[in-house]
Amino acid sequence: MLSHCSRLNNTLFVTASPKGVAVSVATTEREIYQKKTKIKEGKNLKQVDVSIVLAAYNEEKAIADELEIIKKAMDSSKYSYEVIVVDDASTDNTAKIVGKYPRVRLFERPINLGTGASRKYGTLQAKGKYVVWSDADLTYPNHQIPELVKVLDESEQYDQVVGARTSEQGHTKILRVPAKWCIRKLAIFLTGSDIPDLNSGLRVFRRDVALKYLYLLPRGFSCVTTMTLSFLINNHPVKYFPIEYKKRVGVSKFRPIHDTVRYLTQVIRMVMYFNPLKIFLPVAAALLFIGVGKLFYDIIARGFSITGSTIVALMVAFQVLVIGLLADLIVGMSRKE
Repeated sequence: MLSHCSRLNNTLFVTASPKGVAVSVATTEREIYQKKTKIKEGKNLKQVDVSIVLAAYNEEKAIADELEIIKKAMDSSKYSYEVIVVDDASTDNTAKIVGKYPRVRLFERPINLGTGASRKYGTLQAKGKYVVWSDADLTYPNHQIPELVKVLDESEQYDQVVGARTSEQGHTKILRVPAKWCIRKLAIFLTGSDIPDLNSGLRVFRRDVALKYLYLLPRGFSCVTTMTLSFLINNHPVKYFPIEYKKRVGVSKFRPIHDTVRYLTQVIRMVMYFNPLKIFLPVAAALLFIGVGKLFYDIIARGFSITGSTIVALMVAFQVLVIGLLADLIVGMSRKE
């Protein structure tokens, strides 16, 4: 009798047979995820042009209107499509309302894992050449989805089109706006690309390209930031399409301090994963500048009496540089594999 056990977040696969137990360890989480992705893709029988994935959690006040808007817009377009709603363990009537729409594919999750987990699952289940992510709270102009798809469909130049918001309508704007501005500027510096909207929830991308990076998606709101950075850092062109952004219907699930910290952490993590020198070089340069400046001060003001702090600063700068180079070498080797 043959049995198989696998876990996505761990790297252990166990296969049991009558002759004994064989254990193999995958080298990276990416390899495990790609194996699982191939299995998921094999279940897709009939392909459509566009898959629209909505992650929903307690959206009973808006989900019906959102589905009607999407249906009207897509029915009047030239694209074949499907709508996928991933209900993230809602405690209201969201799933019941969605269930009344026979053309909508509804997936109900037993526990709440976050919007990132829902969007990842929906993307894996998608049959479309292009995948659209959007919210189900009437904030984004989903009637413009065909326009975003058209930009991607008519140009091989881009792999993702992001709806760039022209205004901020979220809650606690006094905290959100400065924090998002700082994180966006950091992302621009680290990626070397102009990013009008780092974490827009409305976007369309080529599914075959996105599958390479789905394993990187976190469970929470920073999944949209991850998708933007994954494309930019790996030289997949991104087009920004100006859109209006409205005040949401229902209660926001965004936690200003907690989720802002996660956004910042995810930006740094993504750059470290693909281009670590962008992080290590500035740090090493700053430490080297401090060390050299202190060295000249010791020579001039202290008569060549070099202090321990000067030596420490120079040594730490050298160590940070070496670690950065090693990290960049590891990233380069993993890409080749």
